[in-house]
Amino acid sequence: MSQTLPADAPAALRLVAPLADLAFLDIQSVLLPREMSPLEAWRFLMDRPIPLFALAFRLRDAISARFGVKRLGGFGGALPESVSPGDRLAFFLVEESAPGLMVLTERDRHLDVMTAVTVEGRRLAITSSVVTHNLFGRLYMLPVAPAHRLIVRYLMWRARRA
Repeated sequence: MSQTLPADAPAALRLVAPLADLAFLDIQSVLLPREMSPLEAWRFLMDRPIPLFALAFRLRDAISARFGVKRLGGFGGALPESVSPGDRLAFFLVEESAPGLMVLTERDRHLDVMTAVTVEGRRLAITSSVVTHNLFGRLYMLPVAPAHRLIVRYLMWRARRA
């Protein structure tokens, strides 16, 4: 993937692979109503159901399972008050948790996904990067990439209105 980082990319940027190796990169940000930790910001975004999200994950799991991809189950349940590396947050593995930064990953034989939640003052940025390992991973990203951008855009819109 040939691209450059936007000028407003977070200072604590984390990517799943070098920029040139990425199959997908999305960085979106919003000004929060108050300063929050990355986990608080995640909770702020994810505490209310996203319309059709559960259905989308059920559909994703039903289709992907036929190709040997593990079921994710989507987001849901109570969110923890704190996380440490090695913990799970929904289906994501917490790889890093530090002031201003929380790094979440999901890796399998088809692709590696990293979502970095960074907070600088009141500015929240969600950086999602993906590297694919095979044809299935590349095909999987065809519908997922635009859906991901739309979902994160919706979350940012919702955060602006809060």
